[in-house]
Amino acid sequence: MAVDPDSEIVTATGVTPGNSGDAEAAEDLLADVLPGTGAGTGDGMRAGAPQPPAVYGDAAYGAGELLERVEEAGLYCGIKVQPPAGVKDHFPKDRFTIDLDGKTVTCPAGVTVPIRASGRDRHAGEAQFGAACRACPLAARCTTAKAGRTIAIGPHEARLAAARQAQAGPAWRADYRATRPKVERKIGHLMRRRHGGRRARVRGQLKVAADFALLAAAANLARLAVLGVSGNSRSWAAARA
Repeated sequence: MAVDPDSEIVTATGVTPGNSGDAEAAEDLLADVLPGTGAGTGDGMRAGAPQPPAVYGDAAYGAGELLERVEEAGLYCGIKVQPPAGVKDHFPKDRFTIDLDGKTVTCPAGVTVPIRASGRDRHAGEAQFGAACRACPLAARCTTAKAGRTIAIGPHEARLAAARQAQAGPAWRADYRATRPKVERKIGHLMRRRHGGRRARVRGQLKVAADFALLAAAANLARLAVLGVSGNSRSWAAARA
């Protein structure tokens, strides 16, 4: 679902299979602000002021592809990016120093290995520490793989790292925290309704999508009444924001 948090109006809805990620639907929800997509924003997403237009979303939308689209469109990016996870309490990826210009990765023990390209994307690859892990005093905290630790480098590595650095700042966090609750509240408004909010009342993706859009439209009409929206043949105006 896409919401404008200033007015709390739902701007777009979408229904996807249960096994698809949230970010896959984001471009359709953001079609009113992303060029070349065609209307909307996402569950926990928002497009609107400040200028330039801004897009907000929780960590489920923090994919490199979406960050790239938002930034290329010249929009402010308020999409949260999940920090790297430490599997089995091992060192997470952000404990490694990744030098994309020099094409090297340095581990917490100070060992540096080259990034080797993999696949067709010249920006993607992996760094394999291999034999260096066997005698490393930090190996138990890093990996249990017989071949040693491997760090995967994605095509959007630099963009994701920059986003994590930006969201660590107090100004970014304050802006995000001021916006997300408004969107989450609107989600709560739809979930409390028995009309298809929490559970689908029909079968089939198209039917569920139409039913959910109807629910959002009803919520919008209720919100417009609260705002005191009135209009004439030329324009619309809200009595209060």
